[in-house]
Amino acid sequence: MRSKVKIAILLLALACIGHSCGIYSFSGASIPAEAKTVSVDYFPNHAQLVNPTLSNNFTNALRDAMTNQTTLDMVETGGDLAFEGEISDYKTMPVAITSGQTAAMNRLTVTVKVRFSNRIDDTKDFEQSFSRYEDYPSDQDLNSVQESLTATIIEALVEDIFNKALVNW
Repeated sequence: MRSKVKIAILLLALACIGHSCGIYSFSGASIPAEAKTVSVDYFPNHAQLVNPTLSNNFTNALRDAMTNQTTLDMVETGGDLAFEGEISDYKTMPVAITSGQTAAMNRLTVTVKVRFSNRIDDTKDFEQSFSRYEDYPSDQDLNSVQESLTATIIEALVEDIFNKALVNW
């Protein structure tokens, strides 16, 4: 008799978990159950210093994160969850000055302005700038380290944006 009660309680608990207010993925994303699609518009580069591959690399990385870490279908425009914006800054500057007044380290910084729309729950909408940087030795030319630095920065930016939009911690 007691085992039937335990089974009933277990089934009730599982039913409650399965009937939650959103879909949860292994990435920690909390997505409204009604959301079926996501769109990521192309992020143009409006920075004064332009890296010719940055817009494509960033846009593709954000799209990949949405398709690989959620069950949402990617659509061209007008998704239930929609991302748009632009790369607003891309700059390098010295950060560690030596006693000889020369830079020992330089910093590459990328800033992305993001507008997120949640058509299911507009209280989750936001417009925010995200910025990340990586330091590199000043004896290295930016062109020689740019690809690896931007890849690391893009990965961190995409994680920040994903967490802000879809992870409710």
